[in-house]
This record gives sequence, structure tokens and C-alpha cells, in this order.
Amino acid sequence: MSGRPGRNIIFEFHALGESVRVAAVDVATGEEVVVTGPAGALQTDLERVAARKLYRKLGLTDEGEKKTPRPGGRGVIV
Repeated sequence: MSGRPGRNIIFEFHALGESVRVAAVDVATGEEVVVTGPAGALQTDLERVAARKLYRKLGLTDEGEKKTPRPGGRGVIV
């Protein structure tokens, strides 16, 4: 139930035929994202994809840190 150190993420899995719906919820903010993958995929792979999508929604890097804006306001430095 944890994505990266310092962030608690709850994952919820629902089988839908030959697909799996994975919801990832950040405990601190309540933000949620959903991804869909093949039923034969590894659970850890689906969790990794969902966690990365959640971090992107929260404006965090893969390490769980805030992204640094580029000078001039275009994009972010990851």
C-alpha cells in the first residue's frame, strides 16, 4: 500500500473480463487516478503505472518530490 518512501498510496483492483481496472488513491490528498491494463499483467507493474500517473497528477517527480519549474515558465525540470 505504498508507492515511494514518504507517500502512502492505496491501490484497488477490479477484474473486468480480460482487463484489470486499477485505482490509486493518495492518502494525504485524497487524489485518485485510474488505469486499465491486461489481466495477465503483473500486479507490481500495474501499481507502478498507476503510482506514476498519480505522481504526475500531483505535480511530483518519481521520487515524490515537487517538480522544479523551468526558467521562463515553460515546462518543468524533472
